[in-house]
Amino acid sequence: MSSTATISPSDLGVIPSKAEENYLKHDKGILSWIFTLDHKRIGLMYLVSVLASFALGGFFALAIRAELFFPGPTLITHDQYNQAMTLHGAVMVFLVIIPGIPAALGNIILPLQLGAKDVAFPRLNLMSYHLWVLGALFFIASLVISAADTGWTFYVPYSTTTPTAVIPAAFGAFILGFSSIFTGLNFITTVHKLRPPGMTWFRLPLFVWALYSTAVIQVLATPVIGITLLMLIVERIVGLGIFDPALGGDPVLFQHFFWFYSHPAVYIMIVPAFGVVSEIIAVFSRKEIFGYKFIALSSVAIALLGFLVWGHHMFTSGQSVLAGTIFSAITFLIAIPTAIKIFNWVSTMYRGRIHLDTPMLYAIAFLWVFTIGGLTGIFLSTMSVDVHLHDTYFVVAHFHYVMMGGAITSFMGGLHYWWPKFIGRMYNEKLARIGAILVFIGLNVTFFPQFLLGTRGMPRRYYNYLPEFQELHQLSTIGAFTLGIGFVLTAIYLIQSVRKGPKAAANPWGGTTLEWQCESPPPYYNFHDTPEVNRGPYDGYQHLKFDKEIQGYVPAE
Repeated sequence: MSSTATISPSDLGVIPSKAEENYLKHDKGILSWIFTLDHKRIGLMYLVSVLASFALGGFFALAIRAELFFPGPTLITHDQYNQAMTLHGAVMVFLVIIPGIPAALGNIILPLQLGAKDVAFPRLNLMSYHLWVLGALFFIASLVISAADTGWTFYVPYSTTTPTAVIPAAFGAFILGFSSIFTGLNFITTVHKLRPPGMTWFRLPLFVWALYSTAVIQVLATPVIGITLLMLIVERIVGLGIFDPALGGDPVLFQHFFWFYSHPAVYIMIVPAFGVVSEIIAVFSRKEIFGYKFIALSSVAIALLGFLVWGHHMFTSGQSVLAGTIFSAITFLIAIPTAIKIFNWVSTMYRGRIHLDTPMLYAIAFLWVFTIGGLTGIFLSTMSVDVHLHDTYFVVAHFHYVMMGGAITSFMGGLHYWWPKFIGRMYNEKLARIGAILVFIGLNVTFFPQFLLGTRGMPRRYYNYLPEFQELHQLSTIGAFTLGIGFVLTAIYLIQSVRKGPKAAANPWGGTTLEWQCESPPPYYNFHDTPEVNRGPYDGYQHLKFDKEIQGYVPAE
């Protein structure tokens, strides 16, 4: 986004003339990173930490799938299986997906898209990262002591009676909640107070709209899970009867508290993904986004409606038919703003000049897998069907199509889209496309058979199974290892690009939002002058061609 309505060739081909001025080289030494107040460095530390956690969570996932290749004991014991399942879920949810796009990609890109020098509260931003690290250390401590085996939901009464290290894991999640709240507060204030001249609400990039909506959920919903986990810890230490029925508590109360946070948390994970996909589809379709206001306001609608649907997780818990009917109806309602986004993205692509670069491949993959995840959610929001599918592999497949297929696929798309801006170098496009295809194939081969397992009655979280389920389990395991190979390949070429990749232009993709108007990697203070905005965020696309010399797109003759 700039003060003109077109992209000039000079904007598309700028390479930093003074590398020492960029944020990566502004200060040297490990302490300059640990105590930095620069949003870009904090975001990059988040990114490295999240990717390391993703590798750890992926290791536990592969351990689970390897064990399930054959019925009966294979590689690990039933206790170790429960621990691996718990750690996979907890690490992926609390350490990877929730902070992945907002804290990592958002921290770097949000101020750049607003034309700001930093977020509103740089010290609070740094503290949020330090709290994330502290929370992660508690998870690691629980792994060393005796990994929790409760499942990532910490359901009582088992979580109040198991001898495993539930307290460190729960306290780690409690600390991570503060990190999430601080990030949300920072983003809300930044969007309200640091927009440049001319950037009205309906000139905000859709990624900013998504982060803003997510921040509202983070601030309002996260305290609920924090208090709930704190009460769980107190119950284990003191023996106070809150949730444990043996002490006079109510385990269903825990479910209400947990899902009142955790279903909005689903939208903490997926709404930022919507913003990423909106950016990618507009740029690689070379077309202004279709229905901009509808996509922007649908993010807000999803954020608000997300607080009203937690009861659909509890259709089998004994709640009244009336309550179940209301929760079911609201769950159907929340599908409307989501469908609006899908329709508008497809409409944007229609008759666009589509470029199938790696970010666009991930965006198209997102449209496929997230639509499957969303449509299968309708089955689970119908009470009569959910009674039969509840706690089966159908739920596992649905959840992973939304979280893995939605949040992680879009995270990978955003990572590739903004990688040249973060690092200032391009990755190997051919390997990147192979990696994207492997991830797409592996994801579908892993989780689609689980829909069939669920409809045939295979319960989730089971260490053993009947021989009749073996073929589908084996197919799912083969898909999981294919998925793992795709991610390993991705890690290899991204790491290689840091040192050996061609230097990236300031605007390698031909984007029109403000982050592409500064050098790659950005200067320490982002912009030499505060930009002025007099048009929408997606105006001014031209017919472009790729110039190998500058590793970026330039206007085609």
